Amino acid sequence: MKKLILLPAIAALLLSCKTLKPTEKTSMENPQDWKKTTNIYEVNIRQYTPEGTFAAFEKNLPRLKKMGVKTLWLMPITPIAQLNKKGSLGSQYAAADYTSINPEFGTLETFKHLVDEAHRIGFKVIIDWVANHTGWDHVWTKSHPEYYLKDADGSFHKASGMDDIIELDYSNKEMRLAMIEAMKYWVKETNIDGFRCDLASWVEVDFWQQARPEVEKLKPLFFLGEFDELEAPEYGKVFDASYTWKWMHLTQDFYQKHLPLSELKNLLEQYSRLGDNSMRAWFTSNHDENSWNGTEYEKYGDFAPALAVFSATWNGVPLLYNGQELPMKNKRLEFFEKDPIPWTGKYELEDFYRTLFELKSENPALRGGDPAVTTFWVNTDANEKILAYLRKNGDREVLVLINTTKDPVNFKLDDDNVAGTFKNVFSKSKNELLKGSGVSLDAFGYLVYEK
Repeated sequence: MKKLILLPAIAALLLSCKTLKPTEKTSMENPQDWKKTTNIYEVNIRQYTPEGTFAAFEKNLPRLKKMGVKTLWLMPITPIAQLNKKGSLGSQYAAADYTSINPEFGTLETFKHLVDEAHRIGFKVIIDWVANHTGWDHVWTKSHPEYYLKDADGSFHKASGMDDIIELDYSNKEMRLAMIEAMKYWVKETNIDGFRCDLASWVEVDFWQQARPEVEKLKPLFFLGEFDELEAPEYGKVFDASYTWKWMHLTQDFYQKHLPLSELKNLLEQYSRLGDNSMRAWFTSNHDENSWNGTEYEKYGDFAPALAVFSATWNGVPLLYNGQELPMKNKRLEFFEKDPIPWTGKYELEDFYRTLFELKSENPALRGGDPAVTTFWVNTDANEKILAYLRKNGDREVLVLINTTKDPVNFKLDDDNVAGTFKNVFSKSKNELLKGSGVSLDAFGYLVYEK
């Protein structure tokens, strides 16, 4: 048997997996197990509907449930500071009060109703938490100006490159406690399931180490942090999942600058060495990327769907920005103005994402952050063109084959570990695959098999 090309951090696990039994039964006993099988759908309430309210968005929950969405991430729901605001509506990331609702979106009661209805249907709900900074006229600027960093002249310190926000002082112990109480407020008052923490690595890691156990005295929560764990590994010990900025930028360079596939593989191996104590969130778009850097099709062209396949099948959790199911090929949503998503009633990629999300949730080989799962490269006779990998958990497997080139590729599997009857998750056809099997992929095409 030809030696497999394994991800270095988990090479030893493959040998142990031969004797491991499937973990489905024991995993069901862990009430926090949903984190390993979830996906995240980012919701921009302002732009989701013409009304731009919680109540209007709530009407979309059945469709999102049908699409397989598991966790809803709502962009900031707090009031927006008016002093030095940008545009006519301001940034949702420039808070005026940490424990109030943005009246643009509705009331505390309509938000509670949204969370309750989402829970009833089966969603988890996390909210954006902006701990690094506030707007210029946040209530604390009047009641507790000592909570803020100051410049030499005594004025509030502007956040790097952003004139509408000012930074908090994390050396102030009272401010830290007030921030923690504000986080606890939303859990106690509305029963949310966690936080997406904006610019998490701009805040001292010891704050998160202090805050998380305190807030979780109320209930276990999901913490998604905006930081790349390769740059800030210490934060990965606090958060359930982190961003993959390096992957997002490198895949864009790969597509636009025609880099060798080995560079993508090398980066994935770096991520694998971070281990399974936390997960990575894989994405092709989010609110920042869409508004400032372009849609996933502007960045990746016809390679975008294949990268979505990767995001849902690699170790971690897939993240989707609202509207990607349309898709919004050329539509960048305004950040500081009203600019609704151009819904047409047709969701061209709804079945595509449903298939991926259901596979992620139901096949234990795709559990994120689970050491019982082994991920390794699959050898082909076109390794310079084909991204091929197999994920295994006991006798359950998912095989992914992605053509990373703009030309069709015919190739053969050259790996003894691929053997047996696999089901194509999109066509539902069954295929016998083994070493020597021939495969054809269109330009930027993909195949996903499970067993």
